[in-house]
Amino acid sequence: MKNDFAKYLTRFFTDYLSAERGVSPNTLRSSGAAFSSFLDFMKLKREVEADKLTLRHVDHKTILDYLEWIQEEKRCSVATRNQRLAAIHAFCKYMQYEEVTRLQQWQEVLGIKIKKTIKGAMNYLTLDAVKVLLCQIPTNTMRGRRDLAMLSLLYETGARVQELIDLRPVDVNLNRPCHVTLFGKGRKKRIVPIQDAQVSILKEYMKENLLFEPRMNQRPLFQNGRGGKLTGAGITYILKNYAAMARNSTENLIPDNISPHCLRHSKAMHLLQAGINLVYIRDILGHVSIQTTEVYARADSKQKREALERTYTPILPESSLSTPSWEKDPELKTWLKNLGR
Repeated sequence: MKNDFAKYLTRFFTDYLSAERGVSPNTLRSSGAAFSSFLDFMKLKREVEADKLTLRHVDHKTILDYLEWIQEEKRCSVATRNQRLAAIHAFCKYMQYEEVTRLQQWQEVLGIKIKKTIKGAMNYLTLDAVKVLLCQIPTNTMRGRRDLAMLSLLYETGARVQELIDLRPVDVNLNRPCHVTLFGKGRKKRIVPIQDAQVSILKEYMKENLLFEPRMNQRPLFQNGRGGKLTGAGITYILKNYAAMARNSTENLIPDNISPHCLRHSKAMHLLQAGINLVYIRDILGHVSIQTTEVYARADSKQKREALERTYTPILPESSLSTPSWEKDPELKTWLKNLGR
């Protein structure tokens, strides 16, 4: 049937995701990106225009070819590939009840597996690195003062970048106990306390930008030059600029790969190293499960080393723990000293 794909895709977004499930704007954006990319694939690789797409095109082989295309030709990461597949899976689950005559087709697509990703070392900054990074931000311009308030709050609260973007003046409480209200995945609300130094920076910034006025309550807390919301890419660009400046002033302190999420990881690690219970860190970060938060404990090599040192019991013979044997051998000492000459 002509245009049946467009009809059901529209219903999937408007009736199912938005109205029935009430998913977050972030999930809608992610799902929209997946199907937009799929339309590009069908046009470029299958020579099928969007208005000619039908449900029969959404089959097992086509989806596998699409996933290979975004990885091999578009150079997308495994994580992006899995996000795109998750959106298609959601659509096929929906279609199982909307177009039952194609049940086998939907189940074959649902049988495509999520790819395992190789997890690298967690990317986070030391406390000294965060200080150096924030010190690069000039405070003699309005834009600099905005950037300082924004990036320091991103670190202070451990917020996801979209949570920061969605913040409004009404979500900020600068009366004791001072806190911000963040809306996380699935629009789950959480309250995160902020310290006096952060409160002072926010007060100055909000006062300068008239954000305490009632008419500004629902506007974005951090705005672009046109008065609208900043984007994740925009905040990443700002952060990378200051990171590059920090690298010029100090060596080996700021990693080459840095993103807003790196500040979230950094806050979590610093809370852990300060002895804060994982349950509290979970609540601050807005994790659903403590298992998600435990990744920080597994990543903290300093804490692991200190724990091992506290439990270490010497088992080697006393003679083995004394002066190294080569110190007692003058000929070996001479030979070692002459190495490399």
